[in-house]
Amino acid sequence: MNIIWLGHGSFRIEIGDQVLLIDPWLNGNPMMEGQDKDAAIAGATHFLVTHGHGDHTADVVALSQKTGAPVSGMVELAQHLFALGAHQGHAFNKGGTITLGNVAVTLVPASHSSSMEIDGDKRYMGMETGFILRGDGKTLYFSGDTSIMADMDWIGDCYKPDIGILSAGGYYTMDMAGVAYAAKRYFDFKTLIPCHYRTFPALEQSAEGLIRALPDVDVIEPQVMQAITV
Repeated sequence: MNIIWLGHGSFRIEIGDQVLLIDPWLNGNPMMEGQDKDAAIAGATHFLVTHGHGDHTADVVALSQKTGAPVSGMVELAQHLFALGAHQGHAFNKGGTITLGNVAVTLVPASHSSSMEIDGDKRYMGMETGFILRGDGKTLYFSGDTSIMADMDWIGDCYKPDIGILSAGGYYTMDMAGVAYAAKRYFDFKTLIPCHYRTFPALEQSAEGLIRALPDVDVIEPQVMQAITV
């Protein structure tokens, strides 16, 4: 499995026979300035979207049209993206599992908010979510934007993810201390990758505190467009 950070909360995950783009925000993302955006989406087989905010959805429809890859996510959000012209994947709901090639994708709760601007108004886009990805003999928990939440207890116990990609920047989501707490209390990660940080001054800029707090976990600070192989 190759995990490639596209800055902020955006990832390219090469798993099994799939190239999954999760919340791909390329245009306007300060961390993607000067990067090869065509390489970021090359060979994409499917788009997964966690919630409706613009820093997660702004490019999804255009990229789906460009690549021909379908989009899947929470039913209300996915149906809205389909109506805007995204290729149709799965409009499913929390607890549901879809099969993409030899990869299983399960929609799990997050604790955040979810909306998109439609005709100048903010509209509710169904509940915010995360994903459990299973493939290559590994289980990955992608938290999406979230605070610490009690649901992490059963997510950790039920799916037993060995890899975590968790929002960690603070202000809009958990901060590094919150991620450390969640990792210790709810999970037994072998590898942990923080995200949704460093993008803006309001967000945390370093994961050093997280690394110190979890000496028994391989905490990896991702670098944009550099593959992490697990």
